[in-house]
Amino acid sequence: MTRNPQLPIAAVTAPIKVALLTDDPLLRAGLSSLLAQLGSPGESIEVVDRDAAEVALWDAGVDSEKALARLPELRTLPIPAVAVVQGQAQVAPALAAGARGVVLRDQVGPGIHAALTAVRSGLTVMDAQLAESLVPAARAPSPKGRGELTERERQVVQLLSEGLSNKLIADRLGISDHTAKFHVNGVMMKLGASTRTEAVVEAMRRGLIRL
Repeated sequence: MTRNPQLPIAAVTAPIKVALLTDDPLLRAGLSSLLAQLGSPGESIEVVDRDAAEVALWDAGVDSEKALARLPELRTLPIPAVAVVQGQAQVAPALAAGARGVVLRDQVGPGIHAALTAVRSGLTVMDAQLAESLVPAARAPSPKGRGELTERERQVVQLLSEGLSNKLIADRLGISDHTAKFHVNGVMMKLGASTRTEAVVEAMRRGLIRL
């Protein structure tokens, strides 16, 4: 858990004003009921309109392709957001798009109060299991993970953060599938990553991805 120095630390004793940004009426009803039950006197959660909110609980939806297409919405939010995602494949793209917290849709529970409190206070939070799935703690740093990315490789890792396949990367950049695969492998080698997700996370740490 790390703090974003650009965000002020809010008093944790005040009710947290949360905007529920979801198109799913069932999820909205469930979250509204859950949030109303959380917190203690002076530390409650108040569901409000976006303009009055301090933090957003943003739902990516259940359709994976539509979720990836909607992720840029996170960049336009004027307040920090906790993203509710359908699967682990959406975690790194959500973080790259600017989410300050990520939780799996089927694991939203009482712990969301702590996550919303932390994000409102300027922290970036994630469930420990999700963090381990992104960058396994046991994996030793790769000695090859020190190379500087070329401009083309920077473009490729930016597209990786959007969840695009090699074929879609090739189409977007106007190159062949083989060349796209070559660049993806080069990105992973230079970033010391064994998976595409790890490459995105490492690129985020190095500030190579535009949020």
